[in-house]
Amino acid sequence: MPAAVVPLFLPVPGIQAQEGIQAVLTARGRRLAPGGPGAAGAVRTWHVTILPQPLLQSPAFHGPVPRTARLPYVRLVIARCSVNYEGRLRAHLPQATRLLLVKADGSVLVHSDGGSYKPLNWMSPPATLRTAEPTEELAAEGVVQVWTVQAMKSDDRLIVHLFEIMHDSSHELGVDPGLVKDGVESDLQRLLAEQIELLGDGHTLVRREYMTAIGPVDILARDATGGSVAVELKRRGDIDGVEQLTRYLELMNRDPLLAPVQGVYAAQQIKPQARTLAEDRGIRCLTLDYDAMRGVDDAESRLF
Repeated sequence: MPAAVVPLFLPVPGIQAQEGIQAVLTARGRRLAPGGPGAAGAVRTWHVTILPQPLLQSPAFHGPVPRTARLPYVRLVIARCSVNYEGRLRAHLPQATRLLLVKADGSVLVHSDGGSYKPLNWMSPPATLRTAEPTEELAAEGVVQVWTVQAMKSDDRLIVHLFEIMHDSSHELGVDPGLVKDGVESDLQRLLAEQIELLGDGHTLVRREYMTAIGPVDILARDATGGSVAVELKRRGDIDGVEQLTRYLELMNRDPLLAPVQGVYAAQQIKPQARTLAEDRGIRCLTLDYDAMRGVDDAESRLF
């Protein structure tokens, strides 16, 4: 069986560009069959090319970076290309200029200048990306490079024919701290507990996250007469939240130390159907102005 040549490009921290363009290590080994070390197998030659990070990040480097070895880089390629998806379904994107995004997790996404954040097609990780020279037939059609993105857990694959590469760069993004959301229910709960008077004059806070047998009530308070008030908080108030508060009220009203318990459904926005259902069940609705609660918007100074 003829030997197969597999190129692997590996960035190595600490190797500077002036120390040499590349260090090439070629190792010959035998891929072993399940029978063990003595079993016959196909001979495969591996060419491992070690490239310094400055070279990989340089605009002068436009060579293919196969994802056979996982790289800590995001690769951006703008190219005139066509895309075929083969697997559980078939899809075709005719030739056009697109953005090809290769992420460090192995995913490959094909974007156009439209459709917002949604790619036209993609391959989710785990997957391998292999680049190859076009066949004579494809080269005659103008193809300069062929990408094959193969899913590792299925037979799905993405085949990209590149006709012209206009931009090719790789960038190390580092560790992302993740999305920190503002205005989530925990923020509303904290602010309302600090500004409990928004429930009405004379209201006092008993505690946040008052535990019941079926889960915690966001806020337990007392009104000016000393009556118990259970508050359920949502960013977007829908019918499910009303049902949830109803279950809490049914349980809490069985406790002689709390009963009677009034319910308050508080949210930044409350859907009309939810408001109607809540009021029909004797639950008061309260719309919260999050910006005003955190002091970045003065509602009293508005013209409208």
